[in-house]
Amino acid sequence: MSRQITNILLVGVGGQGILLASEVLSEAAMLAGFDVKKSEIHGMSQRGGSVVSHVRYGTEVFSPIVPEGEGDILFGFELMETCRSLPLIKPGGIVVANDLQISPPSVLMGQEAYPADLVMRIQDHFPDFILVDGQKIAQGAGNVRAANTVLLGAVSRRLAIAEDFWMKALEKMVPPKALEVNKAAFKIGREL
Repeated sequence: MSRQITNILLVGVGGQGILLASEVLSEAAMLAGFDVKKSEIHGMSQRGGSVVSHVRYGTEVFSPIVPEGEGDILFGFELMETCRSLPLIKPGGIVVANDLQISPPSVLMGQEAYPADLVMRIQDHFPDFILVDGQKIAQGAGNVRAANTVLLGAVSRRLAIAEDFWMKALEKMVPPKALEVNKAAFKIGREL
């Protein structure tokens, strides 16, 4: 029996829908018959602080925390947070990142500059890298707030979970008034 575990990290800042994305991902994996463990780390503030969610699934999973250097997929909602989390991904891992920069307080106060070469840094270390303009695509789907679902769609193509499980998970986790926009955003992301 294989004990293959898929390790996924979702990173960004508060208010980007990371926790909803990790809930949908976890639910889709459970519907597909996997054992799933999830853990979240919230930054200092609800909106603007760092958020990291660990999702692990497989035949049997004992710990919710992805060991450093063993992540299979890094799912980044903001570029600087994505770069900060690169050490958690194994060599040859996959990085799917939102093309978005949210300046932390130190940058906003002029104490530091936002790094200019983040995309190149990611590409240099992880050739299997997809950069997604989540906000633009979500706006085209009907709501810029569905950027998290666009990214989830892009990640879903890399996972052995059938599309119908993703749709059922969205139906369960997304509020009814936002469901159709999120389904459309997911499908666009899945086609990237």
